Formats: sequence, structure tokens, C-alpha cells
Amino acid sequence: MIPRYSRPEMVAIWSPETRFRIWFEIEAHACDAMADLGVIPKSAAKTIWEKGGAAHFDVEKIDAIEREVKHDVIAFLTHLGEFIGPDARFVHQGMTSSDVLDTTLAIQMSRAADLLLADIDALLAAIKRRAFEHKMTPTIGRSHGIHAEPVTFGLKLATAYAEFTRNRERLVAARKDIATCAISGAVGTFANIDPRVEEHVAKALGLTVEPVSTQVIPRDRHAMFFATLGVIASSIERLAIEIRHLQRSEVLEAEEYFSPGQKGSSAMPHKRNPVLTENLTGLARIVRAAVTPALENVALWHERDISHSSVERMFAPDATVTLDFALARLTNVIDKLVIYPENMQKNLDRLGGLVHSQRVMLALTQKGVSREDSYRLVQRNAMPVWRGQGEFKALLNADTEVMAKLTSPEIDELFDLGYHFKHVDTIFRRVFGEA
Repeated sequence: MIPRYSRPEMVAIWSPETRFRIWFEIEAHACDAMADLGVIPKSAAKTIWEKGGAAHFDVEKIDAIEREVKHDVIAFLTHLGEFIGPDARFVHQGMTSSDVLDTTLAIQMSRAADLLLADIDALLAAIKRRAFEHKMTPTIGRSHGIHAEPVTFGLKLATAYAEFTRNRERLVAARKDIATCAISGAVGTFANIDPRVEEHVAKALGLTVEPVSTQVIPRDRHAMFFATLGVIASSIERLAIEIRHLQRSEVLEAEEYFSPGQKGSSAMPHKRNPVLTENLTGLARIVRAAVTPALENVALWHERDISHSSVERMFAPDATVTLDFALARLTNVIDKLVIYPENMQKNLDRLGGLVHSQRVMLALTQKGVSREDSYRLVQRNAMPVWRGQGEFKALLNADTEVMAKLTSPEIDELFDLGYHFKHVDTIFRRVFGEA
């Protein structure tokens, strides 16, 4: 995480202060449950909440203790004991470090997911607004980067809206899957702690009970979470690359907003570069970099090892902070995107009507010409247009074999741009609903 690509609310989730506060809450809720079960005195549980709850945990001091004891949870418990006093002996009864660490990670990832879901909602709102704004704005559809047939710019954005709607559903499922609590003790057998303690802590913290934790929460849950973040990052990149291509000088159908006083190049004063969407492409790579290590974390030794720990300490903050920033940046890009309908029309007309070739071919088949011959007739008139040797419609009208089957008015009708957009309303209803 670096400040340049970070937003404060997400960063705060992963701060040491937040982590230690969650650790305390897990321990204190566990003490409440143990007090109710008669394992520890109720007065001790009350003292732990009162003194620990009011404590200001000194991160530097905890780090100093850890340098000596070489164990982060023990360092925290030692520091916590300084606030609580003698009743600190009842903290962490029958628990193991993973109970605290894994449950905390579940809470942090759940909170991160909530912020990301809000980010996606904001992005969806921006995409929807611009999609309806340009619902019927004609533009050229491209396959292999080559002009294909007409679409509308609204349909391009509707595609993105549908994709991010799916991503939202995936993230909701991943959040539910990751939000589990493990307070099961060494190797997960509950030998020294009652399962009812786990149930109490889970309920208090808004989590569900991990059915079997083997001392750690199974990492397939985490793998799916990070895989979902990777998919979302790829969707960000897909839309970013679309904008980058549309901003190319020879295309210029859309471009990032260029603010007053903005500079595009230190050497060339004329430049207006797609720097935000290029940045999004790079940020997507960072998020996806977490996916493979998360998958590799699934395979731990026996009931546990800590080969996963260093990975998660780095990638959990990095991936969520980066994705949060990227979603917010993409929302801003879409919200302010400058769109040039006149250039879209100019590009549509650039190939002299070739974009209507399929309609001509199909019309010939309806007149009794075989598909193979129809394709041949259309292609032989299309190829000269690529070489700048005439307009497609004029060449068709000059082709005796074509004119033997089609009249000039029929050919004119085949070049109607609106024909391609007759089902736009249907697609919009599928994507956005009846409203």
C-alpha cells in the first residue's frame, strides 16, 4: 500500500490500531461467554471490558515486546495485561493464536468487502446514467479491432453494467463465505474451550461459526475471496482498455476528462493521454497478483502451518486497498467521460457502407441465391472499398448479378442504420429492468 493509490477508509481497516482493537473484542467476547459458562468469574469479564475497552494500545510498545518474545499475539496479550491487571490471567483461556488471527482476518475482509460493494454500487450508478444518456448513440462495433456492424454506445456501457452486476453478486457470495469465526483452540478440537464460546463470539461480531477449523479457518474460503477480487480487477481493466482504444487519436470517440491546467506530457504540450485508464490497467495487475498465492495458501500442512501468514499480511491489505482505489477511479472516469457522437458517426461512415454487408448477403439469400454465391457477390464488391476504389452501395448498384436480384430501393433500405438498433430496448430491459 502506498498513499498514491490508497483511500483512508479502506486503509484504516488494515491499520495496527484497528487490528489490535478487533483482537481485544474477540478476547473480551470470549471472556463474556466463559463467564456465563462459569469458567471464569463474571467480575473478571466485566473488568476486562472496562479496562481493556478504555485502553489505548501502544503499537510501538507492542512491537517492542514482539521483538523480544517473537510472537505477535503474546506481545499483545502482555500489553493488554498492563491495563487489566490480575484478571488478565483469564484472557485467552483455552484459545490459540489462530483463533484470534483468523477471526480478525475474517472481520477485516468482511469490512473491506462492504466498502468494495459500496464502490461497485457507485460505479454501477455512473455506468447506468451514461448508458441511458447514449442509449441510441450510433457507433461502430469492432471484432478483432476491425469494423464489424453498428452498435450504440449505450450498449457498450450496458455490457459493462451487466458485468459489474455479476461481479457484485460474486462479491456478496465471497463475503458471506469469508465471514466465519474460529474459536476452537489447538488443532481445532475444543479440548480446552467450549464450542458455545465460539458461537457467542461469532454472533457478537456478526460472523458465522466455522464448522471445522483444524486450528485455522480453511483457506479455500480466502482463495475464493481473492479470486473474486481478481475477476473484478479484470472487469475494470476490460472497461479501461475500451476507453483507451476509443481515445486513440485516429479514433477519438471518447476520452478521459482533461481538466483545466492539466498537462499531458513534459515534452509535448499538445498531448492528452489516457493516463487514468492506463493506471487502472496497472492496478488490475496488482490485484490479480494476489490470486495465485491465495490459491497456493489452500494447501497447508496437516492441521496448520503459517506459510499462508506472510502472504495474507501483505496481499489482504494490498489487494483490497488497490481495488477500492481502482473502483473509485473508474467511477470518476465514467462519470466525466467525454463522448464524441460526431466522431462515432464519422468512423461508422469511414468504410463506405461496408458495415451493412451482412444485410446485403442475407437479402440475396432471401431472393433465392445460395449462401455461398451471396457471400461471393458481396465480398467482390466489398474488397475494392477497402482499397479506396469506390462506395459499397454504388458498386452493388453497378453489379449486374446483384441487380438481377435486388432493386436500388431495396439496396437503399439495406443501408438503414436504424435497422441495427431495433432491439436496443429489449437489451436494456434485460440489463436494467423495466424501469
